[in-house]
Amino acid sequence: MTITVVVADDQDLVRTGLVMILGAQAGIEVIGEAADGIQAVEVATRLRPDVLLVDIRMPGLDGVEVTRRLAGPGVADPMAVVVITTFDLDEYVLGALRAGARGFLLKDAGPDLLVQAVHAAAKGDALIAPNVTRRLLATLVEHSPRPVAQPLDPLTEREEELLVLLARGRTNAEIAADLFIGLTTVKSHIASIMAKLGVRNRVEIALWAHQSGRI
Repeated sequence: MTITVVVADDQDLVRTGLVMILGAQAGIEVIGEAADGIQAVEVATRLRPDVLLVDIRMPGLDGVEVTRRLAGPGVADPMAVVVITTFDLDEYVLGALRAGARGFLLKDAGPDLLVQAVHAAAKGDALIAPNVTRRLLATLVEHSPRPVAQPLDPLTEREEELLVLLARGRTNAEIAADLFIGLTTVKSHIASIMAKLGVRNRVEIALWAHQSGRI
């Protein structure tokens, strides 16, 4: 099954490079491009790609607002959005994830990680570049050093194992291999962990793991 993608980036050279990388992959088809945030929302809404790859800093609307409009809370049919950025860490990272982004990558992450992120988003998984996760967690832990409350419904032993692997930046496939379980089971455990902790994405799970002393 072919994964359709729309690429949104205001830098022509960067956008062309992303299109070329993705277009060269078997099973991925780039069906549209956008050069600013307003155009990204229009093109993505019209074409309904499986994945929208969007730059975090664009004229018109930034990547956070684009993500919120297409995948945020209250969106009836949320789109799979992967956000990319030139910066190791900036004020938009957590905002993009809370707005509903299903992946977050640096532009120098390389073709392999880019393709992995697109495949993961299309399947309903999330992939965040490990270096982004580490930097983001370091900043968040520094500004939120207080211990967090334990969930009223305790995590199971298996969920605790999975929590640690996820917090260390392992993908769903890697977690499945490490624990000798299926991908569907991994997704089910992650959904249960998010519900018990009251969080909405993998970075918030990882942050909780650090603040609670699991890592």
